Amino acid sequence: MKTILFYLAIIVTLCNASPKVVDPLKTTVYGNGLAPDKVVLPARYFYIHAAGEDGRLFHESPPLNFDVHIEGKSPHGMCRTKVDVINRGDGSFLARYNVITDWCDKVVINVQYNGTHVAKSPYYIRDLVYSDKCYCPRDLNIWMIDNECKAASQEDQIVSDLHSFKRVNFSMIRDNLVKRYNQPESISLCHYVVKDQQIWRKCYGKYDGFKMFMDATLLALSRVVALPDMEFFLNLGDWPLSRKGGQQRTSGPYPIFSWCGSDDSHDIVLPTYDLMESSVENMHRVALDVLSVQREKYAWNSKVEKLFWRGRDSRRERLDLIGLARKHPDKIDAAITNFFFFRDEENKYGPKVPHISFMEFFKYKYQLNIDGTVASYRLPYLLGGGSTVFKQISPYYEHFYHKLVPHKHYIPVKRDLTDLIEVITWIRENDSQAQAIAKNAQEFVNSNLSPGHIYCYHMALFKEWSNRLVSPVIVLPDMERLEQTHSCTCKETHTRDEL
Repeated sequence: MKTILFYLAIIVTLCNASPKVVDPLKTTVYGNGLAPDKVVLPARYFYIHAAGEDGRLFHESPPLNFDVHIEGKSPHGMCRTKVDVINRGDGSFLARYNVITDWCDKVVINVQYNGTHVAKSPYYIRDLVYSDKCYCPRDLNIWMIDNECKAASQEDQIVSDLHSFKRVNFSMIRDNLVKRYNQPESISLCHYVVKDQQIWRKCYGKYDGFKMFMDATLLALSRVVALPDMEFFLNLGDWPLSRKGGQQRTSGPYPIFSWCGSDDSHDIVLPTYDLMESSVENMHRVALDVLSVQREKYAWNSKVEKLFWRGRDSRRERLDLIGLARKHPDKIDAAITNFFFFRDEENKYGPKVPHISFMEFFKYKYQLNIDGTVASYRLPYLLGGGSTVFKQISPYYEHFYHKLVPHKHYIPVKRDLTDLIEVITWIRENDSQAQAIAKNAQEFVNSNLSPGHIYCYHMALFKEWSNRLVSPVIVLPDMERLEQTHSCTCKETHTRDEL
């Protein structure tokens, strides 16, 4: 009898383990990357979600083989593209590609499963497809519609940030603003002017190297969209500058754009330089971005049930975390990679350890986002990586934090980390909930932090900001003009095509 039951168990196991059959026609393919003639990004992208013969979407990742191939013609023969298909480990795939040649005509996007076209593949693109390196600015309103951008009024953070700046007259406040913040040893900021699609700037402060990120942002945006005439001041440092309860008592708050906001400041928050660079350089110079981080390297059930963290010593709580890790090595793997702020305590909290690949973080089920000098800018990548994120409660925030829902997208922990061990113990006992939070976080990234969303946020903010400027936008005599770099223009391309 035991033998019979044993063989029955084997049969049931084999039946349950039998691979699902993919139905190419019921598989879904969606995303703006299927409209590359309208949506111009450094890397276009779209999603593939496998479905079975019953029409149900897969939610695990059996061996699948989706192939994406792009055809077309270019000025030099065949249209050259680079394609990357990312297996997200849940039955869905993220396909991204960049256009290497200046432009392509008669483009066809082929999505196949084992040689069979999927969904509505092949996708025929009617108009020319340009590289993001081609200078081809389009009307702002049309561009926002084609890119499915939200208006500024639909972005709560923009509404909140601009609440104090309904009308801005730089002719009246410009000199006082510069006088207030021109502290070369402690503050660095740049004054930017966009006029007739030309970009100008003047920087103040001893350490202005981070201007290269905003330079690259404005140049990249101006290649694809007609920017509104505007001017603004950008804080290049970590800490927000326009403090509540400070200079506004006599003059009102000064409008300062920053990459990080705080509960006690009026700063207008832009997507971080790190997030924008990973969008502009997607599939180019950067190795880490919110798309590539979704590539499954470790299946959920193979991940180590520990909280993992590596980073600098830029906040006292990071040292406290090392102390917790030593008391609870079965729950936390944490170490400092570089001592700078607390060098005199390296003997206690060291030794420092080598950096490891960010993708190796996701060998562990739990990740901790803990402030550095201000908000830690790694949060978008942690949310996209497929592990459960624990986030320290903080007065600092990035442009998207208000959209995150505790216990849905991440697990909050106290600022002093005193509840961290208790929370880790709880989540270990609720593994299915932990996995659901990790999945929700990844979907949040795809719905809010992909490169298209980052481009859109900038343009929604810039459009609304330009409407609030009541003084003429002028280029001051001592400003430097940024040189636009591009490989072609729309006018030249259309001329070639007509000839």
